Amino acid sequence: MEEIFNNLLSHKNVKINKIISPPNFVSEEFIQDEDEWVTLLQGSAVLEINQRATKLVKDSHIFIPAKTPHKIISTDANIETIWLAIHIY
Repeated sequence: MEEIFNNLLSHKNVKINKIISPPNFVSEEFIQDEDEWVTLLQGSAVLEINQRATKLVKDSHIFIPAKTPHKIISTDANIETIWLAIHIY
């Protein structure tokens, strides 16, 4: 199963996405040209950022600077994980 991306806003140097990750989701590694701030609206996840694991739970957030390697190691096993992601170009 794949993630679902819903673009909520694209304006000037900002893009806001609502992302729905299925249970037990694992992603490929991302290295983006833009900064990204994400918060979890539902569920939980473990991210690997610069080879360090970080656990996120509902209402927690993290800033990922541009060019920083990151990936999802796991998401909640029981429910979809819902993210709000803000990309800053």
